[in-house]
Amino acid sequence: MKPIKCIVVDDEDLAIDIIAEYIKRIDQLELVGMYNNAVEALQVLNTQPVDLIFLDIQMPGLTGLEMIRSLPNHPEVIFTTAYTEYALEGFELEAMDYLVKPISFERFVKSVNRFFKLHQKIEMPDSISSTAFNDSFIFVKADKMMVKVVLKEIAYIESLRNYVSIYLTNGQQVKTMNTLSNIEEKLPESHFLRIHRSFIIAVDKIDSYTSGNIKIADNIIPIGRNYKEAVAMVLNKNSID
Repeated sequence: MKPIKCIVVDDEDLAIDIIAEYIKRIDQLELVGMYNNAVEALQVLNTQPVDLIFLDIQMPGLTGLEMIRSLPNHPEVIFTTAYTEYALEGFELEAMDYLVKPISFERFVKSVNRFFKLHQKIEMPDSISSTAFNDSFIFVKADKMMVKVVLKEIAYIESLRNYVSIYLTNGQQVKTMNTLSNIEEKLPESHFLRIHRSFIIAVDKIDSYTSGNIKIADNIIPIGRNYKEAVAMVLNKNSID
């Protein structure tokens, strides 16, 4: 199959590195360029064919939205941004998808699948393989920095009023001003499970459970009343009475 030629346009080097790493994990994608500004990317688009652009919106000089408006016939676009308020405008420009940073690999795969379904009639698996999961991570804002959290090191996550605490297997915690629902969106459903309005757990870190709670190491985590049926369905798949 002919590879899908991709470019990444973002004024932040870290954001470029993350998307570039994700692209390299998918054999059908070929990264042909990385650019820190839209003007440079425009010059490249006028000289070589590109199938898919991963494009930041807020950039100095020329924004991602302005860049797409300037192209009479543009490649497919997946916007990557930290700002949700541009979503409607992005879709009005017929963007393939709109990814809000920090972007998980699971969410990235779902977005790329939209391209495959439309153009190639092939599909990547929505669940992450064991090898890919071991390399997966997210970034969360903590102590005024974007902190890397490796997914396989998460034991469970707890919502506490105005922040979320991510408990790691080494006993450390990462506290971030965020919502549990926003964190949940970045996590692969094949490895994490919402069991309470205030808790998400890593399924492979469960040591024991009852109908009312789950034990991870020395921590007893309650199963919410509204979550019991869904939790039981997941746990029963790997249980022998």
